[in-house]
Amino acid sequence: MFNRLVVSMAGVLPWTGLWVIRARGPYYMNSKVMKLVVAMSAAAALLTPLAATAQDVQSVELGAAPGSGLSYISLFLEADIVVKIVMIGLIAASVWSWAIIFDKIVLYGRSRRQMNRFENVFWSGQSLEELYKSLSSRANNGMSALFVAAMREWKRSHEGDKPAIASLQQRIDRVMDLTISREVERLEKRLLFLATIGSAAPFVGLFGTVWGIMNAFTSIAASKNTNLAVVAPGIAEALFATGLGLIAAIPAVIAYNKLQSDSGKLAARMEGFADEFSAILSRRIDERG
Repeated sequence: MFNRLVVSMAGVLPWTGLWVIRARGPYYMNSKVMKLVVAMSAAAALLTPLAATAQDVQSVELGAAPGSGLSYISLFLEADIVVKIVMIGLIAASVWSWAIIFDKIVLYGRSRRQMNRFENVFWSGQSLEELYKSLSSRANNGMSALFVAAMREWKRSHEGDKPAIASLQQRIDRVMDLTISREVERLEKRLLFLATIGSAAPFVGLFGTVWGIMNAFTSIAASKNTNLAVVAPGIAEALFATGLGLIAAIPAVIAYNKLQSDSGKLAARMEGFADEFSAILSRRIDERG
């Protein structure tokens, strides 16, 4: 695995430097990028024979021809049915986790931009009635949803011959609290799945490891042969299940902590706006009362 990575880096690095020069222009030919290309080319010349030597040494130690060995696909195909189910489940969980991560990154970025635009418009001096008319006819999220919900309750309370102003402030605060709860629920939707994968995936992978090692020892007892060639495939597929469990769990845990923090910051911004807007409406209620 390591020597393949070294060979790939040795082949890709010089071409990456040439691409940078082509993209940035001929001015960079005599700049630091040119020095970087020379250094990468020298590193490639040094890494290529080193990687080939490491690959040959590994092949000799395994007693096989250079380039041969167990691949990840062969480990999966030769695994027990229980280990296969564990592997498929962990791969599916990892793919779904990454889909949630990318979806939340896009969602949180869009929510921050929407809040920034709304705050710029709200504090620009535009009247609340005009802003409400422009926002009430479309779907709103975040601060704009808070504003529309509060203004709708404000207008409903002033309809008719007898305005219901007695407990208007409490109703507005309650409406904004419910809107914040719905918005936070929308932002944190499916985050619990990441937490579940982060805590459960290592144990699922460990179950596949235990099952694979148990099968490996069973094959040793059946063949009465303790040669490494007999034991290696079973142990390899067992450890492969452990690796898949960690691959699924580590990004899920990191992403859950980061996304939970971002969601808390967005919720704090909405709560702060709700307090400010509630104070503005409270002054208007006192003026009309």
